[in-house]
Amino acid sequence: MDGCFVIDKPAGLTSHDVVARVRKIAGERRVGHTGTLDPFATGVLVVLVGRATRLAQFLSGAEKEYEALIRLGYATDTGDATGRRLEPEKNSPAETQRTRSLRREDIEAALASLRGEIEQTPPMYSAKKVEGRKLYEFARRGEEIERKPVRVNVSEFAAITQESALLSDNDDGTRDLRVRVLCSAGTYIRTLAEDFGKQLGVGAHVAELRRTRAGQFKIEHAVVLDRLSELAQSNSIERTLISPDAALSFLPLLQLSADDARRTLHGIDLQLDEVESGHWSNGQPVRLRDGQSQLIAVGIYDSERGTVHPQVVIVNP
Repeated sequence: MDGCFVIDKPAGLTSHDVVARVRKIAGERRVGHTGTLDPFATGVLVVLVGRATRLAQFLSGAEKEYEALIRLGYATDTGDATGRRLEPEKNSPAETQRTRSLRREDIEAALASLRGEIEQTPPMYSAKKVEGRKLYEFARRGEEIERKPVRVNVSEFAAITQESALLSDNDDGTRDLRVRVLCSAGTYIRTLAEDFGKQLGVGAHVAELRRTRAGQFKIEHAVVLDRLSELAQSNSIERTLISPDAALSFLPLLQLSADDARRTLHGIDLQLDEVESGHWSNGQPVRLRDGQSQLIAVGIYDSERGTVHPQVVIVNP
């Protein structure tokens, strides 16, 4: 079984938990994912199976889309609803007053300030590695270490209005804003929410988070784990399996002759003419298909030499 499943991850499971469940359901040892989702988050998790696990590097950098509920009124130590509430104390009159007095123009200005290329400091409660260890391992021991800001691109950060109102009020004095985010891989929505609150002068955290798209894979095409298990039990699990070629359909394609296919399987560079390479940029990944229209490898285009080097071969020679 080679390909990928688009899983609708439930809240409460880590991405590693989902991989373990798919491994058991599919009966396939080689399983991996293309981009971590926090345990409290739900939505699109692309899970690669079999030889398709070799393709993760071409999928993990895809643009992501989210819907999130940002709660204004207090911050937490994790940046989400699972964390410990930080100062000010609950029902602080000053914090409540600031939250209650927020205006539409304040909200829109704060959203606009965080669009485009911005710098983010990775949160301590994250799987990002520093000195070979995951940040959350330091955080759980009460340690905070220096993290270098990273540049990300937030192409859309907009409120989802509900009956023309931007904010909904909660009994504890907090207010909720539902937003849509379109961003580059590696963007932390929790950090975005915290920075949004700072722009407004109030504490903020993510109360709900759902990934609705990862690259070309959309939530409407995702399957829940229980349904995947049912399909496996009825021997029809491959109905939801996306082929390696389809998973990389956004990449340019080279249809190979029988001789070139044999060379590719042995890692030999392919010499191209200008017509074949078109307007590819140097380093462009390219799908390499054999005469049976099967993806056998992904190559990397070298513009100076006019060649494609088979970087990842997914069919044994």
